[in-house]
Amino acid sequence: MELDLLTLFTFLLVTTLILFVALCIFLTKTTTPYPTIERSPDEKCFINVKEGLAIPFPSVEEPWSVRLSVVVPAFDEEVRLPPMLSECFEFLESRRKDSRDFDYEVIVVSDGSRDGTVKVANNYMRKYGANQCRVLNLLPNRGKGGAVRLGVQSARGAVILFADADGATKFSDLTKLEDSLKEIVKGDYQREPEKVSNELGIVCGSRAHLEDEAIASRSFFRTLLMHGFHFLVWTLAVKNIRDTQCGFKLFTREAARVCFSSIHVERWAFDVELLYIAQQLNIPISEVGVNWTEIDGSKIIPVWSWLQMGRDLLLIWLRYSIGAWRIANKFK
Repeated sequence: MELDLLTLFTFLLVTTLILFVALCIFLTKTTTPYPTIERSPDEKCFINVKEGLAIPFPSVEEPWSVRLSVVVPAFDEEVRLPPMLSECFEFLESRRKDSRDFDYEVIVVSDGSRDGTVKVANNYMRKYGANQCRVLNLLPNRGKGGAVRLGVQSARGAVILFADADGATKFSDLTKLEDSLKEIVKGDYQREPEKVSNELGIVCGSRAHLEDEAIASRSFFRTLLMHGFHFLVWTLAVKNIRDTQCGFKLFTREAARVCFSSIHVERWAFDVELLYIAQQLNIPISEVGVNWTEIDGSKIIPVWSWLQMGRDLLLIWLRYSIGAWRIANKFK
């Protein structure tokens, strides 16, 4: 009986190793080390709705030309987008009136939206002008990570913020992220945009300080999934960042350029890969608590989305570990 159990254990162990090696070989053979970013000619331009002209987007590879870019990924967000954009523009316009040197742009990335998202965003372009508001209309849908990446790669800012379209984070908390970035790069992008744009730094908005309150309102199963995902993130990918998924992150131009050029994941787990890349490149990262409110209409399906992100996280770790994915170290 003992021999039979030992034989069975040995068989299962050998079978598992063979399957693991086969999976590694499959991933290596079917994966390109660096991401291939496809973009149609129409996606390389935005329409100036006042003039009816198609204008090419600039590239993040070019020098900065405004101080702040705000990238807003949006998929079927005609309902939640207006309050978020109104709050965003009110804050930025108030700052622009107070400071002659401050300039900005907001890039709304419609990620294959089927509703009136593009129309809503174009209304803000009409109101504020094409220098302040631009719409990147993606067809087909890329996923949140793909939308953020293409928005960032079309940005002009010395620093680049990406902010979720639901408006869950209070936009004025941008000042908290800016203060933290000043400490990292030892400079103020509003006064020294050239210097700061070439520095390396990332600041993550965080909901970690709200975790106890959130746990109290969640089921045991959802809480278990959340802790399981956080444990996997800490173990396999990103250390010292408690909330990798908050959609409110600020980058210097150079940090954004380098990190987004290597990102492969285009769905919900892209934040984890993004921060993994940054840590592998020794880019300084800080985390700042922000005001956050749950907004109805989320595209995340609680249990299924956590499981998908857990799967993606394991594949991120495995692909980088076996060299199927690599980081393009392209510092200027």
